[in-house]
Amino acid sequence: MALGYDGKLYMLAFDHRGSFQKDLFGISGDPTPEQIEAICDVKRLIFEGAVEAVTRGADPSLMGVLVDEQFGSDIPARAREHGFKLAMPVEKSGQREFDFEYGEDFGAHIDRFDPDFSKVLVRYNPEDEDQELNERQRQRLKTLSDWLQTHGRKFLFELLVPATTAQLERVGGDGRRYDTELRPGLMHAAMKELQDRGVEVDVWKIEGLDKREDAAMLAEQARSGQGREGVVCIVLGRAGSDEQVDHWLAEAAPVEGFVGFAIGRSNWWGALKGFLLQSLPREQARDQIASNFLRFIDVYERHEAY
Repeated sequence: MALGYDGKLYMLAFDHRGSFQKDLFGISGDPTPEQIEAICDVKRLIFEGAVEAVTRGADPSLMGVLVDEQFGSDIPARAREHGFKLAMPVEKSGQREFDFEYGEDFGAHIDRFDPDFSKVLVRYNPEDEDQELNERQRQRLKTLSDWLQTHGRKFLFELLVPATTAQLERVGGDGRRYDTELRPGLMHAAMKELQDRGVEVDVWKIEGLDKREDAAMLAEQARSGQGREGVVCIVLGRAGSDEQVDHWLAEAAPVEGFVGFAIGRSNWWGALKGFLLQSLPREQARDQIASNFLRFIDVYERHEAY
């Protein structure tokens, strides 16, 4: 199967699990059946926002939803009915080290839901002091990559590069400087290391970049090597402010090899908080999510031709 993806991709991301329980609902430990249903319901509300965005003019063929099996309830099936691209996570939630949510049965779960993309979130710093951790992650990612290739399935890879203590010291403890001065080069090195070890990705989900030349550098690396000409990148929202996310979209949109975004909390966090506090009726929360999503699409498309 040829690597890559042909077309734009505007993805509403809400596959959060552990962070969703803790940060939104204040649940520690295993949720009760009633709490599980409450989580499933607000995820259905997010999905309703995606449907409303289509009602207001968004092209369903360009839209995707990233949702989990644990709390996704009927959303995967409904996404198919609406013509959305479906992405689902493979990784355990909230872990420093990538591992499979369902162990050796990961393939059976992918086959059961038949998503367009199987997604992983991986924290990988090529300069990490724990190189054994990096090696374990590379081995598991190669296992997944090989399985997806063999079964004709697409791989969506969310790469996070958390700073090491030494790297933060190099920028005086300033996280903003780390993001601007060090992270782009580290992301480039991480992508190359993984590719060199046979991890073949169709869509790289990239943390926002402040400079267009850095976005171009990573898009070029994504496509480097034989057979990767169709590999693409999308921008992740990283729970940033509207201003931050707008800037990241504006810098990436004109770059060849970038085809869209996958944004989560920036679309739905405020609306869900209002809904749960009963200060925002369900329809208004839905409409707010749709408006946020449509605005990000507009920002991306306005900057594509720059």
